Amino acid sequence: MKWTGLNELREKFLTFFEGKGHLRLPSFSLIPQNDKSLLLINSGMAPMKKYFTGEITPPSKRVTTCQKCIRTPDIERVGKTARHGTYFEMLGNFSFGDYFKKEATAWAWEFCTDLLEMPEDRIWISIYENDDEAFEIWTKEVGVSPEHIVRMGKEDNFWEHGSGPCGPCSEMYFDRGEKYGCNSPTCGVGCECDRYVEFWNNVFTQFNSDGKGNYTPLDHPNIDTGMGLERLACIMQGVDNLFEVDTVQNIMKHISSIAGIEYGDSKKTDISLRVITDHIRSITFMIGDGVMPSNEGRGYVVRRLLRRAARHGRLLGISNPFLFKVCETVIKENFTAYPELNEKKDFIQKIIHVEEDAFGKTIDSGLSMLDEMLSAQKGNILSGSDAFKLNDTYGFPVDLTKDILEEKGMTVDVDEFDRLMTEQRTRARAARKNAGADAWKGGNQVFEQLLPGSFTGYYTMSLEAKVTAIVRNDELAESLSEGETGVVILDVTPFYAESGGQAGDTGRILNDETLFNVTDTAKSQNGVYIHIGTLINGELRVGDSVTAAVNETERRATMRNHTAAHLLQAALRQVLGNHVEQAGQMVDSKHLRFDFSHFSALSQEELAQVESLVNQWILQSLTADIREMPLEEAKKLGAMALFGEKYGDIVRVVCIGENEGISTELCGGTHMDNTAKLGLFKIISESSVAAGVRRIEAVTGDNVLGLIDDYQRLLIQTADTMKAGNIEELPRRANQLMGEFKVAQKELDSLNAKMAALKIESLFDDMTQVGCVRVSTAVFNGVDAGGVRSMCDRCRDIAPSDAVVVIAGVMKDAGTVSLGCFCAANAVTCGAHAGNIVREVAKICGGNGGGRPDSAMAGGKDITKVDDAMAAVTEIVEKLLK
Repeated sequence: MKWTGLNELREKFLTFFEGKGHLRLPSFSLIPQNDKSLLLINSGMAPMKKYFTGEITPPSKRVTTCQKCIRTPDIERVGKTARHGTYFEMLGNFSFGDYFKKEATAWAWEFCTDLLEMPEDRIWISIYENDDEAFEIWTKEVGVSPEHIVRMGKEDNFWEHGSGPCGPCSEMYFDRGEKYGCNSPTCGVGCECDRYVEFWNNVFTQFNSDGKGNYTPLDHPNIDTGMGLERLACIMQGVDNLFEVDTVQNIMKHISSIAGIEYGDSKKTDISLRVITDHIRSITFMIGDGVMPSNEGRGYVVRRLLRRAARHGRLLGISNPFLFKVCETVIKENFTAYPELNEKKDFIQKIIHVEEDAFGKTIDSGLSMLDEMLSAQKGNILSGSDAFKLNDTYGFPVDLTKDILEEKGMTVDVDEFDRLMTEQRTRARAARKNAGADAWKGGNQVFEQLLPGSFTGYYTMSLEAKVTAIVRNDELAESLSEGETGVVILDVTPFYAESGGQAGDTGRILNDETLFNVTDTAKSQNGVYIHIGTLINGELRVGDSVTAAVNETERRATMRNHTAAHLLQAALRQVLGNHVEQAGQMVDSKHLRFDFSHFSALSQEELAQVESLVNQWILQSLTADIREMPLEEAKKLGAMALFGEKYGDIVRVVCIGENEGISTELCGGTHMDNTAKLGLFKIISESSVAAGVRRIEAVTGDNVLGLIDDYQRLLIQTADTMKAGNIEELPRRANQLMGEFKVAQKELDSLNAKMAALKIESLFDDMTQVGCVRVSTAVFNGVDAGGVRSMCDRCRDIAPSDAVVVIAGVMKDAGTVSLGCFCAANAVTCGAHAGNIVREVAKICGGNGGGRPDSAMAGGKDITKVDDAMAAVTEIVEKLLK
């Protein structure tokens, strides 16, 4: 057995099983496709569940993969032990009703003993206690010594999750030697010590369970195997844990060089090095697969890992963003297996940098706030409301708060925190709840009984059809009467159902006696086209012959916007770079909304370039060639796919300006056949959707003309209001008014200063002696921050040398308070500090602030607490002077 690198081991495994007739598939995305039971892919077989259940036909009966996986249940243990990690790769060979136990066991043994040259006497096998067939195969056909086979119970060696396919499994163990043992006389396979390492699990899926203890043999049993790549590398490289494996160790060395420490220097720094090393691997692969940092779902996992790693960087003395640099080593170490990471390197690094930088701006404030909470804490449990405040205000995930508290021997009231988070999410859901067409989409069981109709809307907008079903009040019905709302199902339809970010068609379904107004078109999970609307007159019955007519004006407007979205993506990639990828879109007859991956707001110059490019392509009258072809052929053309979308073997490809190479995308939407038909393109807004995701909204065709009319109307109204005469005079008139405003503002400032001087002089008539200083306070209604600042400046000229003055300006309409503090020279010498005083005063009013020892400003949000704050000034000064 010789030392073998992790990347070489991966290739050896996949090549070996290709030689056994297996189809090598690339790793599936970490984002599960059409599987709501998983947040992230966590095993080799997870993305292939529907192959095993028969819901989807696999591309081959024999498949081999190396699957990227993320598991986070033990995240709190990562770093504290060398065993735990969130990211790993799972090698696997799979049989969908083809070969079974004989081949699976023989090939596993051949790979380990012949190809990797593992010593046979150090390999042990476990089998299910009642699986005599496996025992016979291992001993008599493969040739394993019976002494090296251990029978184990259902808990260890039987794979079963409720009802459905299940079966016994057989695991392979490697004996690392006595030095890793526990010296127990019963030490052996299954022992909790580190001597016997399980590295390959062969699951023999041969039964169907009814969930009640009854097992029926499957007609076509399956094979599902899994071997952790990092665990195999530990064995082949003779190292103790995954952090010492070659590729992982290189990542850790990069972190060590930034921190200026070495792995093994201390237990404390080793924990931080392991946390960062593991988490940056997960972060890089997740962002590479399209998971953007956010506060929910998969995005929260990325954010949680990133912030946890960033904090451990702080513990190592790294104060500046650094994870984006380490990310480059992750990409380099995985280049051979995942070259797509290198293609997205700039984007991945930028997302990490932006997120790390944003957290860096709040972490110090958050830690300071946590310290204040802990100083006032009684007992060793932080309240859930405090943890919620840290999360809501400073972006501190509760898991990070728990990590910090654990180091101090404390915990969080998780129940209270969860309750507050649930209340917040409930409010958010209620705010965005959408009734209407969404109630019909998805899994309404009534549609599962119906057969999908055919769609001809690519080629026609009106046709003759037959009503095959009617749904009223979520139930099948024979008819709809005048005024009733419901769903009409046709045997054939020209109506496009909402999908791929294109809105569903509207229009009419009618005959001589009946008119059904279609307000939206959707599609059920099993492909039934759902025409949603209201019967305007007559009676519509199942079996009626009708004319289905799409609203052509709206459809063509939608087609213009959809084609423009493709041109917009092409222009964005030209102007900003190839890291731009679609992150979502919505096109309808009114406008287009396009979300894309980018790390900063677009400048006005960049927006102008993008808009100009799109309009140039429109004026060039480029042909949009739309055709169907095999997926592999489309990929060879360089067609861009929507991330996370599931495509069939035959796909629809939209090529715009094929000879010019403008845009080639996989798309099932409807489009104009020539860019000239778009008319004009105008961007109306650019904004942020989430970290690393931007949004552009734009209009085309008639909607641009409407926008121009609106702008014209606004300009005329503005010119009239400003008495400019006409819109051409607006710039001159605006400059004139701004000049007049500046003069008036100067006069107002002068008056405020004079008023402040008059008010301030009376402050020193009655002062309170506190130690070696004298204190005065005052509250002024209707005075803003500027007025308070002017008053403090005036104090500098007339206040006694031992004066400490605190002024509050209250704006009742705005509900805000501005606070200022001035400390004269001798007062500062005595220990008074304006910044510290005003900060403590502001806290009483629900605010914050600070500044220099002699002069400082702050703000508050609760004007009802102003009197309390002023009353507390003397006590605050007294405490600060001690």
